[in-house]
Amino acid sequence: MVTSIAAMRALKAEGVTLAAADFVAGHSLGEYSALCAAGALSLADTARLLRIRGDAMQAAVPVGEGAMAALLGLDLAAAEAVAAEAAEGDVCEAANDNDPAQVVVSGHRAAVERAVGIAKEKGAKRALMLPVSAPFHSALMQPAAEAMEAALADVAMAAPQVPLIANVTAAPVTDPAEIRRLLVAQVTGRVRWRESVETMAGRGVGAFWEIGAGKALSGMIRRIAKEAETRAVGTPEDVAAAAESLG
Repeated sequence: MVTSIAAMRALKAEGVTLAAADFVAGHSLGEYSALCAAGALSLADTARLLRIRGDAMQAAVPVGEGAMAALLGLDLAAAEAVAAEAAEGDVCEAANDNDPAQVVVSGHRAAVERAVGIAKEKGAKRALMLPVSAPFHSALMQPAAEAMEAALADVAMAAPQVPLIANVTAAPVTDPAEIRRLLVAQVTGRVRWRESVETMAGRGVGAFWEIGAGKALSGMIRRIAKEAETRAVGTPEDVAAAAESLG
């Protein structure tokens, strides 16, 4: 979040604002950064909400009982089938639909470990456990969702300057009350990133800027919207080049 907001402020200092953007979006906790950048949340409230969210997610499931795994080379339908077979009465769900061949599953550790084995049997190119501290975006996060509902009720939220493409619906939203509801749903719900990019591309977006550290989302976007231009903006040099690209 810190890098994203710092980069946005640096872009603004160079005369680049959201006025030229059609939408904002963020992956998982990045949704809060997107809302802050779009003026829906203050920086202080964004930081406070993310602290509450992080603490609540860690407290929701005892350490070691939950896990997540990346299934590469399987689409969403195949990953959902793997998760359903692996569950065996436990929680195992498709948590992140990242791109056409990358889905992350989340839930009880034993079930997720079974999913890794089943995915390999079903032809996944790779299936690997992820080094995460909790089973994010799964039903096991319900206590955290309840904590976030209370926290979000106490913050001021404005309509974003441009529509947010919400993680859990992959659709545009501007109403603050609806955004609050969707942020709560996001704690236990799937991050529909592939569909979110498809929504934006389908509405004429041809250039995507990833504001923040790393280039992971840019790679996903290129695999989803193959004709789109992507640009990662996370360093002072990136900011200068991005501003120059707009003339």
